[in-house]
Amino acid sequence: MPPQLTEPVRAELQKVLSSSGFARNDRLSGFLRFVVEQELSGRGDELKESIIGVEFFGRPADYNVRQDSVVRNEAGKLRSRLAEYYVAEGAEDALIIELPKGGYKPAFRSIEKTTAPVAAPVGSRSRVRTWLALASAGSAVVLMLLLWQGIVHRSAPIPIAVLPLVNLDGNPDHDYFADGLTDEIIRNLSIIDGLAVRSQTSSFAFKGKPQNLHDVGKQLDAEYVLEGSVLVSGQQLRINAQLVRVRDEFPLWSGKYDRELTDVLAVQDEISRGIVNGLRLKLGQGRRRYETSAEAYDLYLRARALQIQHGQRGFDQSIGPLEAATAKDPSFAPAYAGLAVAYAVRSGESRQDIPDEMRKLRAAVEQAMRLDPLLAEAHDALGMLYARDSQWADSEKSFRRAIELDPSSSASHTGYALYLLWSLGRVEEALQQLQIAEKNDPLSPQIQFNLGWSLISAGRYDEGAGYCSKLPADHPGRNMCLGRALLGLRRTDEAIGIFLKRNLKSDRGFLGYAYARSGRREDARELAVDLSPVQQAVTFAGLGDKERALEALDRMAEVGPVRMGSILSLPELALLRGDPRLKALRKKVGLPE
Repeated sequence: MPPQLTEPVRAELQKVLSSSGFARNDRLSGFLRFVVEQELSGRGDELKESIIGVEFFGRPADYNVRQDSVVRNEAGKLRSRLAEYYVAEGAEDALIIELPKGGYKPAFRSIEKTTAPVAAPVGSRSRVRTWLALASAGSAVVLMLLLWQGIVHRSAPIPIAVLPLVNLDGNPDHDYFADGLTDEIIRNLSIIDGLAVRSQTSSFAFKGKPQNLHDVGKQLDAEYVLEGSVLVSGQQLRINAQLVRVRDEFPLWSGKYDRELTDVLAVQDEISRGIVNGLRLKLGQGRRRYETSAEAYDLYLRARALQIQHGQRGFDQSIGPLEAATAKDPSFAPAYAGLAVAYAVRSGESRQDIPDEMRKLRAAVEQAMRLDPLLAEAHDALGMLYARDSQWADSEKSFRRAIELDPSSSASHTGYALYLLWSLGRVEEALQQLQIAEKNDPLSPQIQFNLGWSLISAGRYDEGAGYCSKLPADHPGRNMCLGRALLGLRRTDEAIGIFLKRNLKSDRGFLGYAYARSGRREDARELAVDLSPVQQAVTFAGLGDKERALEALDRMAEVGPVRMGSILSLPELALLRGDPRLKALRKKVGLPE
């Protein structure tokens, strides 16, 4: 089919599916959309009875078309329903979708007629000659676009949440498998056109808790929820899953899979396809299918589970299993991408051997991009690498490409905000990206913390305090976040009480600053003795000691532009702004002045 006819066909398909004969019949609507999209994507010749039975009607791989006539029966119903539509509601349509007898490949036929009305026998249809009359004059494309804009309005992506798969064998040592598999299904679904998939952090907020689907849908702003279970027994794997419409708890689709552990990637693909068919959507163009060994994939799932369960600390812990996974299978792109992101997260910590971390990061990114240049996470890691190297234009291009490939990824929006936009002082843009991340991952404590921290650093203390207060009581950054907001609001004594409540080592630089601002200067000086350089810089700034604050910052220049950009944005260091030595430090680490 000529590419310029694709959109008019989709416009006609939407009209048909919106008609009274199809709107309430999910099965026939899904069947029609399936065959049309297969034809439009160039796979119409693959529409055989056995393939449709397996891929659309959920029959097993050994489906016998002689014993089960579901495809033939439903095709007959579809032909009749299409005929009814074009006699009635679609009588004036300029394009007809047909399913010719004897096959399952759809056909698309345009109707030509003169503009003058003519008598017609009973049962025939009068038509107006439309865009085909213009095609010979070279204007078809313009009219097709007008037709598309006038008849079909692209609907917003459908919000869907994936609840953590339940580990049925009762062995907590196997939780990593269910958690990692859940994360991978979220990733697979996130690159399907028309779906807005809630990120894994918010989904995992419901792990181990009794589920009320209405509550889940409300908290995650999701119209559909995928839930299920995993049972691993020896080398056998059983997965049950169902997709439920939240508003009436109607199950649109369910699947049961009994497989060898080596087939786990194929099961993910089947689940994703089942959901697509259930929601009558088309697969995204960037979707890939990976093959790897059971051992490498098991290590990969263990690493993903660590990142899910333990946040930033989990990225550090995940490096070992990810390195082992790439050793088992040097061609498994997701493992290299995950490893690259883990190195990027760790490479900003001054306690690490930063040059060595950067070397490892660069090697992992290059391998991930070589193996799969369409993997969003690989572009995230590449954006982080470029930012660490102060290659800001290339970094921005990489983050934007990652978002293009996977718009639902809160990690991509967060990385773009914190690694690039914030470092370059583009504060409002950074906050916009973090707000998008929050929409995609509304229950993520880390995103709440990032928003609170960023709003405080932007001088929006009341708003920042609101996000800080949403953090769980045991979140390690909660007191720091709230204390900084109170400092900005000049409620210094309250801030000191907050910092002392848990007396965390990470809070002591801001405690020193608060002491200094409240007149307890000797307490601040005593505290500064055992602090890290960045904490000393904050405390000395509170004391008004620019010399020692700048000296402390200079000692940590090796952390690079991203980490230094975050530090220099602190309002507690406002004393230093405008000082030529600060400009020299920014240039030294690769930040714009």
